[in-house]
Amino acid sequence: MNLSRESRIISGILLLTIPSIQYGGTYLLHLLTSQDRAYVGNPLRQGMFRAGHAHAGVLVILSLLCQVLADAALPAPGGAVWIARLGTPIAAVLIPVGFFLSVASPSATAPNGWIASLWLGVISLASSVLSLGVLLIRSGLR
Repeated sequence: MNLSRESRIISGILLLTIPSIQYGGTYLLHLLTSQDRAYVGNPLRQGMFRAGHAHAGVLVILSLLCQVLADAALPAPGGAVWIARLGTPIAAVLIPVGFFLSVASPSATAPNGWIASLWLGVISLASSVLSLGVLLIRSGLR
């Protein structure tokens, strides 16, 4: 399998993010096992941190897959392939940031303004996978 230069670079960057996701998992484990009251005593914060961590991991894996699929959709119009190639990694940052920072305060009872980051990530993810899907169908019909 031959990956494009762009796919190799983006995939390399994505793989370098995995240790930070691993660290996040061990940090959540520490909060649970130490019975940190700011975490265990706040169900909203606990749920949002858990969701942020899960989304980070899943979206990085999906981003890696999208790089290979973007190469399979070539040749494609330049702008559309870059939306397909970069939208999912951008979402892999924005969505977890929205989950984490919207409840950064230990006394949070509702998400703060950082929740907007989550919705920007949702838009980025949707535009990416829809673009990629259309490009793959288009290339398959040739």
